[in-house]
Amino acid sequence: MISPVLPSYSRAPLSFVKGEGAWLVEADGRRFLDFASGVAVMALGHSHPKLVNTLKSQAENLWHTSNLYTVPQQGELAAKLVEHTFADTMFFCNSGTEAGELAVKMARKYWYEKGQPERTTILAFEGAFHGRSMGMISAAGAEKLTKGFGPLLPGFVHLPFGDHDALREAAARPDVGAIMIEPVQGESGIRPVPDQCLKGLRDLCDEHGLLLILDEIQCGMGRTGKLFAHEWAGITPDIMMIAKGIGGGFPIGALLATEAAAVGMTPGTHGSTYGGNPLGCAVASTVMDVITEEGFLEDVNRRAGLLRQKAEGLVAAHPEVFETVRGAGFMLGLVCRKPNLDVIHAAYDQEMLTVPAGDNVVRLLPSLTVTEEEIADGIDRLDRAATALETQDDDAAD
Repeated sequence: MISPVLPSYSRAPLSFVKGEGAWLVEADGRRFLDFASGVAVMALGHSHPKLVNTLKSQAENLWHTSNLYTVPQQGELAAKLVEHTFADTMFFCNSGTEAGELAVKMARKYWYEKGQPERTTILAFEGAFHGRSMGMISAAGAEKLTKGFGPLLPGFVHLPFGDHDALREAAARPDVGAIMIEPVQGESGIRPVPDQCLKGLRDLCDEHGLLLILDEIQCGMGRTGKLFAHEWAGITPDIMMIAKGIGGGFPIGALLATEAAAVGMTPGTHGSTYGGNPLGCAVASTVMDVITEEGFLEDVNRRAGLLRQKAEGLVAAHPEVFETVRGAGFMLGLVCRKPNLDVIHAAYDQEMLTVPAGDNVVRLLPSLTVTEEEIADGIDRLDRAATALETQDDDAAD
């Protein structure tokens, strides 16, 4: 008999009832150190007092009115994002995949308005993940996302990750209108796009008049040590998808754009019933306040450096379990020699939460507020997990 909850996830046998900072409390009372953060969602940890106060205050006044009316909380949040990013305008939605759907619509409408409606093709990359809607699995193209769901939506060309010659050739096609890429690929195993390559992408888009669409759903909101990962390369996109950390646990996403890129999005071209509701925007506005406080990201970088250092030491201490570390900030990947799920399950035994990814990677995604002591504790737990796996091998060999 099928479960009342659609069995589309292989869920761990853990049920959490309370969150406190970097910790989750299981129903049986065990305390787990959380280096998963709801898959990079809990940017400020669990039950951050400022977010709790904002949510309570807004909930006592107004939850929802719809986008038929002006929502003051949208204006406040948008003003903060405009101040701190490249964007001139934005649309609020409920998830990253919704932001991705609008990114495609906006790019195509841009070329329609410019009198070149044939420029509908968007270049995307092997290993990408942009969400689970039909449009976004079509954009990613990977068989593990698309198998059984055909026919896929047309209009996407998938290029090998890091193949510059293929990219230059594809960008010159007359039907291409945009390039979509994650500055750090998350689901495929924490694969950063080098700064020089992001700069080259921006130059290539400018050369051919293409729109550059960045997906910062997972790598944005301070996770790499800057508000958005593309800032390390000193570039700006035309369109950007964000979600996850912007709500600090409340489901909200947004599509940010320049005025030029958004030229075709006039009344009636897009909408959302729940998107940008007062609750979500109020919480996200507080998240922005905290992350953009003076010194906050500098401290994130300092503590992220400690995590990287300790993670490198962990890999060196367990060469039969781990191969290397990659990523940036609080978005690190442990490339494993053992099956990554074995490492994750061994970490469960140490009351430690991490996230699997492609390329046999274990993701470390702690909250931006994780302390130095908790970083050290987390690496110690992973050390014990790795030792347990090595001991199992020794026992099996005897």
